[in-house]
Amino acid sequence: MRINNLRYDARVGIFEASVDIRRDGRIFRYPCELRAPQTMDPASITAGLAARALHMSDAARD
Repeated sequence: MRINNLRYDARVGIFEASVDIRRDGRIFRYPCELRAPQTMDPASITAGLAARALHMSDAARD
């Protein structure tokens, strides 16, 4: 999994990034948002964005 182009939009209070997930030899990119304070620790930001991408990826497989 790879998080790309991480940025924070202070106007609405969200982190935004595209997250790449490798499945079956292919890479799928998901646009993700995480509503959180700008002071949130980096590990929690990464985990939150990754969880959203995995959820989107799993939903696409149903």
